[in-house]
Amino acid sequence: MIWFIPGLIALVLGAELLVRGASKLALSFGISPLVVGLTVVAFGTSSPELAVSVQSAWTGRVDIALGNVVGSNIFNILFILGVSALIAPLTVHRQLVRQEVPLLIGVSLLLWALASDGGIGRLDGLIFVTLLIAYMVLLIRQSRRETAADREINGEVAAVDQQAWDRHWSMQLLLVVAGLRC
Repeated sequence: MIWFIPGLIALVLGAELLVRGASKLALSFGISPLVVGLTVVAFGTSSPELAVSVQSAWTGRVDIALGNVVGSNIFNILFILGVSALIAPLTVHRQLVRQEVPLLIGVSLLLWALASDGGIGRLDGLIFVTLLIAYMVLLIRQSRRETAADREINGEVAAVDQQAWDRHWSMQLLLVVAGLRC
């Protein structure tokens, strides 16, 4: 119990550093804020679940790992999204409805289908990791195309009002590493 409060503080601090550094790093590479939210911030906020799942799988408690993944997704989608919508109306980007929601449903059905034999094996994990990499590549390509098109339409390059150290990729990478270490 004595480690709960320091652990909670480290979790919040680490998530903040990770999300801040990764978001700025992605934006500096011309990746749109929507993609940053769908990927970088999602990775940052899911890193505690990843740590628990990896440790659980490593020690042979795969039931905890699978329950952690499924439970976290259910909680994030239903509770966090629901509470957020109760506080203020949520504006949903069209790409989210057209691309991400069907993808979420498809991956959930794939998990159900792959687990129907009683387990999730290494081949199943390889399938999910491959799908994640393909998804990331797709999002980055789409984002760069949209960002280039926006700049061409507006005829300008967005100026970011930040200090010089804040823009440098090494500082952003340092924030990411610090966030992962907390």
